[in-house]
Amino acid sequence: MRLRAGEDVAPEALAKISALGSGTRELAVYEERWASAAGPLCVALWGVRDPGNVGTVLRSARAFGAASVAIGPGTADPYGPKAVRASMGAIFEVPVVRVETLAALPAPRVALVARAGTPLPGAPAGGTLVVGAEREGLPPEVVEGCDAVAHIPIQSESLNAAMAATIALYESTRGEAPS
Repeated sequence: MRLRAGEDVAPEALAKISALGSGTRELAVYEERWASAAGPLCVALWGVRDPGNVGTVLRSARAFGAASVAIGPGTADPYGPKAVRASMGAIFEVPVVRVETLAALPAPRVALVARAGTPLPGAPAGGTLVVGAEREGLPPEVVEGCDAVAHIPIQSESLNAAMAATIALYESTRGEAPS
């Protein structure tokens, strides 16, 4: 269902329910769509609780042509308002998957871990990039269950999950012709 200000509903009515300072010009209700994990490139978020990071990863996944984004345990709802807003519409274009185990993800599975494993871009191409929360990172059992471990060589302590996923997606697709 879709409602447009001035056409289907009074602009003041939409402005009253908007969380945006500028007011809402259009409101739509969509059914949540869940897919199956797909490759050749998937991003899996494990324990990423910030919906803004989840939405930003969706946006980056779309920009770099990822086939899917997997939402692992403890990860924020990608269909929540903050995640949808941060995705800038990518939530409606990138297949989103719920997963409980690494086995549900395309191989090879590469765990992104600060200062561990191979520096990017030396990690295997394709498969799944597994990203954890900024503070906690990935649980040890998730890292152990992956096929490889990689890190982004940086000079500071850490990057947030969305930044790390975006850089890893860039490195994974660098040199590929845009489709």
